[in-house]
Amino acid sequence: MRIGEILAAKGEHETVTITADAGVRDLIARLAEHNIGALVVSSDGRRVDGIVSERDVVRHLHHDGTVINNTVAAIMTSDVQTCGPDDDLDEVMATMTARRFRHVPVVVDGALAGIVSIGDVVKHKISRLQFERDQLDSYVHGQ
Repeated sequence: MRIGEILAAKGEHETVTITADAGVRDLIARLAEHNIGALVVSSDGRRVDGIVSERDVVRHLHHDGTVINNTVAAIMTSDVQTCGPDDDLDEVMATMTARRFRHVPVVVDGALAGIVSIGDVVKHKISRLQFERDQLDSYVHGQ
């Protein structure tokens, strides 16, 4: 299985981004508005400058309650692990597990093409397992 299959299953949705100079309050509002757990930080909507998640907000808030008045640049991760649509799903899952992150931007020719979450990966895996189970059940029962 490839990452592109997950993007295709998600359909044509624009990946929500935020700029590094946006406020943390704006970040929180966008996460809530779109019901998502992370935003790609991008100055132009195409380049991946960073990523910022709910976890980043909570962790920084724990250490410094004034971070809510800061910018996204203060809490974002700049060294972003990305993947491509032809990358193997199991390898990306292993990386997500080993590095303990839940979102991976998908990049094609240096431009942002989407984002894959651990929820997307699990949903896709469950769907695939159910399909295989149904095929085996059909074979066993001769239908």
